[in-house]
Amino acid sequence: MKTVRDILIILAGIALGSCSEDFLDTTPITEKTDGNYYSTPDEAWEALTGCYDALQLIYSDGIALPVAADVMSDLCFGGTGAGDGDGYPMVDEFDNSVSPSDLNLYEGNWKNYYKGIFRCNSLLKNLDKVDWGKEPELSNTIEAEARFLRAYFYFDMVRMWEKVPLLTEPSSENIPQSEPDDIYRVITEDLLFAIDNARARQYGQIASSDYGHVTKWAAEGLLARVYLFYTGYYGQSGLVGLVAKADALSYVEDIIANSGHGLVDNFADLWPAAATYEAAKAGKPIYDNTYAGENNEEVVFAIKYTYTSTWTGNTDGNHWLVMNGLRKMYWPESGYGFGWGANTVVPEFYASWDPDDPRREASIMAIEEEGINYTEINDVKEYTGYFTKKYTPLSDTLGNSVAEELGGVSFMIGQYQDYFVIRYADVLLMAAELGSPNALVYLNQVRGRAGLGPVPNADKETIFEERKNEFAFEGLRYWDLLRYDNSLQYAAGHVSYSGTVKTGGVQAQKTIDGNNLIKTRGLCQIPYNQITLSGGVLEQNPGW
Repeated sequence: MKTVRDILIILAGIALGSCSEDFLDTTPITEKTDGNYYSTPDEAWEALTGCYDALQLIYSDGIALPVAADVMSDLCFGGTGAGDGDGYPMVDEFDNSVSPSDLNLYEGNWKNYYKGIFRCNSLLKNLDKVDWGKEPELSNTIEAEARFLRAYFYFDMVRMWEKVPLLTEPSSENIPQSEPDDIYRVITEDLLFAIDNARARQYGQIASSDYGHVTKWAAEGLLARVYLFYTGYYGQSGLVGLVAKADALSYVEDIIANSGHGLVDNFADLWPAAATYEAAKAGKPIYDNTYAGENNEEVVFAIKYTYTSTWTGNTDGNHWLVMNGLRKMYWPESGYGFGWGANTVVPEFYASWDPDDPRREASIMAIEEEGINYTEINDVKEYTGYFTKKYTPLSDTLGNSVAEELGGVSFMIGQYQDYFVIRYADVLLMAAELGSPNALVYLNQVRGRAGLGPVPNADKETIFEERKNEFAFEGLRYWDLLRYDNSLQYAAGHVSYSGTVKTGGVQAQKTIDGNNLIKTRGLCQIPYNQITLSGGVLEQNPGW
């Protein structure tokens, strides 16, 4: 019999099975179980908290998707340590011959996604047991948020692996992979329900206790993103017969007209490290910066993190941020913290980016250009002289981890920067891409915030170029490449690369064959352990 701990902190694989009946089959008096737990609104809210906790969990193991998506894009190499394995370069080059022993890089991700899905399914199945009393409307609110989260998990999974087992109820069955349309149908139905039933409070009217909760605006933004990816990647005119282009446009136009969200005035203020660098560059103390904060008006939806993670199961912290940090060195002059050096930036991208665009400086940590006395080049794999800046650890003026100074047990698991899943700038550019009559206005609003002049046309190529610069290193670029055309030729051409990097301080050839992306269809490797555990019910993706 499952206890409340089982319900909220699921520690099994895809699901937990039921236990055998007790001898007398009596109802326990001293502890709650899945049979009597869902009885009050407070308990339903508590179970929903467990679903939100899974948002932190899914990126706490394996290769977190925001990191992996940047590695797979045309903006970054795998990087990490010179003496580390070649799993990240394997992901970067879409070629398992680079590191043939890395068969289970994504196993932590796979397990944690299904833990999150199990939590959502358990809550959704039991909502009708709750005595809602005088608040019957809470049922739809909680269901909307849980279904949004389930859609979020499945959208990650279907983009990564495409065919995955589709579970909409708690189950321990060994089921085969579902077709992508079946998965996208569940995602779409969940998000449509969330749009109709999630809270629609304007930004500025949301209580601080509700920060991080799903809103109608978050559901509309995510559904537009799902529409654009599905129709682009699969070459379809609509989203599984449920959402047409005009519908997707209406959702983002609703956010623009009614949500109260807007653009932060200064792009660098969105990112802690960029804000501290701007302060240092202006001759100010790094703590005297203009960082806009994690709940600023531009954030439509974010995964919330805090520094309270522990080594014994609490995953409140951002575990993946440290991967992007300056490899094994602090640079307190600008507030940059110690990290593992993943996602080294492709130097040609830095060189081609208009130096008058302030987003370049806010997005990329440029070693030579910023005067960083970097002494650990010999310990970096695929060093280029450039690291990412948007999601990177911070240090104080003495070179101590800010996360640990706040009380975190370790800089490795206690990073607290939120992950901005949907920004208002993305809403504007999605609306432009979907053919809004105001497309050029929206596009130039994003450019104007960066201090750039207007462009005369809002054609697809111009919008995608703007998306590349606006959302670099936010885990979006790779999916934009894949959905540009359903032949994948655009993506293959952009990720192809031939040049040199430094590994262990020595010049090395770096080659990415875009044909490998086409062979894998841009999909990720399914963990071989999961295929084995399924008894061959699961099948590996092509090219892996």
